[in-house]
Amino acid sequence: MASFRNSDPKVPLMEGSPPQLIPPRMDWDRPPWNRWAFQHIREILPTAEVWRGYGPVRILGRQDADLDALPVKAVGEGMTTLSGLLDETYTDGFLVLKNDVIVHERYFNGMTYRTPHLSQSVAKSVTGTVAGILVGQGVLDVNAPITQYLPELSDTAYRGATLQHVLDMTSGVTFSEDYTDPYSEIGKVDVASGWKPIPPDTNPSFRWPRHVFELILELDRLERRHGDLFAYRSIETDVLAFCMERATGRRLPQLVSEELWQKIGVEESAYFTLDPAGYALADGGFNATLRDYGRLGLLWLEGSGGLLPPEWIEATRTGNHAIFGEPYTFTLPEGAYKNQWWVEDPRARSLMARGVFGQMIYINWAERMVVVKLSTWPDFLSTPFTLATNAALHAIAEAIR
Repeated sequence: MASFRNSDPKVPLMEGSPPQLIPPRMDWDRPPWNRWAFQHIREILPTAEVWRGYGPVRILGRQDADLDALPVKAVGEGMTTLSGLLDETYTDGFLVLKNDVIVHERYFNGMTYRTPHLSQSVAKSVTGTVAGILVGQGVLDVNAPITQYLPELSDTAYRGATLQHVLDMTSGVTFSEDYTDPYSEIGKVDVASGWKPIPPDTNPSFRWPRHVFELILELDRLERRHGDLFAYRSIETDVLAFCMERATGRRLPQLVSEELWQKIGVEESAYFTLDPAGYALADGGFNATLRDYGRLGLLWLEGSGGLLPPEWIEATRTGNHAIFGEPYTFTLPEGAYKNQWWVEDPRARSLMARGVFGQMIYINWAERMVVVKLSTWPDFLSTPFTLATNAALHAIAEAIR
């Protein structure tokens, strides 16, 4: 079944009692099912709350700017409007903050300001933010070997890697991020995380990992020396999260709640998906509301009032482009990756949290701007969608300058 844009006739996914169109267990994250599923993860998978606590909500001011008709680059050739681009790129929620004021906020596809939305790999930047807080507290040492926190990994390819290596995804561990190959390491993550059952028609003698840590223990091959090159490996975030859990004696949802979510004035509790061993998936299982993702961006933009060390923010904005190559340069020609964030270029040093199917937090210090885009693309990755969105960010910045 084909997916549908917001301007297309709506497919009645999970509508009715009982519903007639129910997402298949193997394909809930694929089109068109993701258009419903990314706002309803708690109805699909086991989850753990990231409690917001009893603290006050950080009220965001409003100074609405009419950006719907703003001319922006279209997907492919030509120009369109911002409204047209949001439709073209299957947007569920879109937020623009200038300083701490909302200047543009739009919801589509049934989403509301209270709806939690799956962040995919934006979760990596959430996890990396809490890691930075723990480094500032002296709980974590970025130069320490991974095996200081996880001695079991001495028998894996992570032997000799440091915490900084996994923060920057520069370990030399072999890990395939091929989303279409069920036997790839990321394909195994789908099963180990509890997101998917064992794929049908696969080899019945193949041994599937029972949970995420078991998968990590199986990573015993090096493709290069630690530190030589950036290569996107989702599992690095999970290795980081297990180090955080061991160092603190707290599970990840509790850590994110107590060290971050209770301290930045969010409106709603968030949540993580859980694997069969109760581990919260650090690399992609985080869910929160549009505005609360915006508040996370403001934490970084404003220097955080001491919560996040200023030197951590500065270090994160200073990535090494020399070890950043294709295919990542297709969408960030001058980019880098540092501390679980993407660095746009070496001049503005804006940061991006990015997730498959079109999730994004963008932080631009020069323009004092945070943009959040939550989407349900029909494909995991789309270079045309990404390039058009990146161009729109700069058109928005100029329009509200």
